[in-house]
Amino acid sequence: MSQHTPIHPEARIGHVHLRVADLERAIAFYRDVLGLGVVVHGSSRGLPGAAFLAAGDYHHHVALNTWHSEGGSAPPAGHTGLHHFALLLPGEHALADVVGRLLDASYPIDNALDHGGTVAVYLRDPDGNGVELTYDRPRSEWFDDEGEMILKAEPFDPRELLSAQPA
Repeated sequence: MSQHTPIHPEARIGHVHLRVADLERAIAFYRDVLGLGVVVHGSSRGLPGAAFLAAGDYHHHVALNTWHSEGGSAPPAGHTGLHHFALLLPGEHALADVVGRLLDASYPIDNALDHGGTVAVYLRDPDGNGVELTYDRPRSEWFDDEGEMILKAEPFDPRELLSAQPA
């Protein structure tokens, strides 16, 4: 058995880069429905067919490109590839805000699950990429009385989150 040194414990997934069929359609979803800001539209910087979006002032959380996928279709069920990526929100109110945006846009939500330490809403972007919108509960709520991680998948109606929004 080989010995290894673990990666630094503060390592995080910084961004996801997705192949899309229609760049403007994908930008419209991530910008207008989810609320991310366009940091750079590649055509203005010598990178046609690409765009970079973020929450706040981060360089980018989601990159989109059509370099090898313009006009393409989503992979069929049963094939390998991205299951989903998670957009971690700072709390229940922020998740409720995005769910409200989805409902206002009549955008389909696939599922909503209470996982114990996290609460998640699942959907697909216009290219079929899985998107998880989630927030973490306080770390003290991640474990049961025996110190075991709580892992569950209890469905709930995502509209219930709207009652969590501040008045």
